[in-house]
Amino acid sequence: MTHPPAGPDAAQPHAPVLLDAVLAALAPERGGVHVDGTFGAGGYTRALLDGGAAKVIAIDRDPDAVARGRALAARYGDRLILAEGRFGDLDQIAAAHGAPEAQGVALDIGVSSMQLDQAERGFSFLRDGPLDMRMAQAGRSAADIVNSASEAELADILFQFGEERAARRIARAIVEAREDATIETTGRLAQIVASRLPPQRPGQSHPATRSFQALRIAVNDELGELIAALEAAERLLSEGGVLAVVTFHSLEDRMVKRFLQLRSGRAPHGSRHAPEQTADAPRFELLARRSTEPGPEELARNPRARSARLRAARRTAAPAGPVDRSALGAPALLRASWSGGRPR
Repeated sequence: MTHPPAGPDAAQPHAPVLLDAVLAALAPERGGVHVDGTFGAGGYTRALLDGGAAKVIAIDRDPDAVARGRALAARYGDRLILAEGRFGDLDQIAAAHGAPEAQGVALDIGVSSMQLDQAERGFSFLRDGPLDMRMAQAGRSAADIVNSASEAELADILFQFGEERAARRIARAIVEAREDATIETTGRLAQIVASRLPPQRPGQSHPATRSFQALRIAVNDELGELIAALEAAERLLSEGGVLAVVTFHSLEDRMVKRFLQLRSGRAPHGSRHAPEQTADAPRFELLARRSTEPGPEELARNPRARSARLRAARRTAAPAGPVDRSALGAPALLRASWSGGRPR
């Protein structure tokens, strides 16, 4: 489902990323209940059902995606349950639909091609539209952040969530520009960002790519939801069940990698992001030591897949337990927002 804001290929139809590898990991031919935590256009859901899954519970926080999926639900009958909600609540959503455990969980993290390609949703700098970026179409928008956050807050968001080295320079430009007029469109924000960075060279990403990524992550609490989803998948999966996670940038991949290392008893020593961990009974068994990446054929078909990484692990018999979130390499902004049991 997910792809980074891309270049001239942005209008191409949605294509589920690393689909063959995801199916090989989840093995839907075994039957049972599977959860597609990021339904989007339904690519993984259709493949899981056609591959033999007894039932798929498909979750999406975007009401438009759920509405589009109604025709698919009619096709598969009671084998497909569509649920509007956050994938961080996937265990609760599955239980509410009569599935206290599952044999597979698929997560495809980030923004969908359809959201990127709709100018009115405000996710992409390639199409001028309102500066929105809200997946659930509710709550604080990107425009709210851009026009109200302090310069220091903006710089932290851009640097920590977008890994933008020019974060302070861009934040200062945003604050100066909004003094003249409220920043309301993706086009204007992209121009402001680009004005403080070197011109785009052939083959390079647009200068605003990292800034737009950072704002989208902040608006939708994407990294907090990712951690909640990993924890929820551990609680939901039965022994032998598989978790398959596709990520699209280093922040996501680092957190997924660290979670699976910790929960499989393979945590590295001396991480600069976290102290050495003492592993207890492993909750997962890694299906591969390294991530799976798209091959040349898939990249030729779908250039948006170029940054995708798949990590998968199989659930053991060990009971689910508390997770030391401080050991997952999360940005400081996210760690500072945690209160109580859920990262927020």
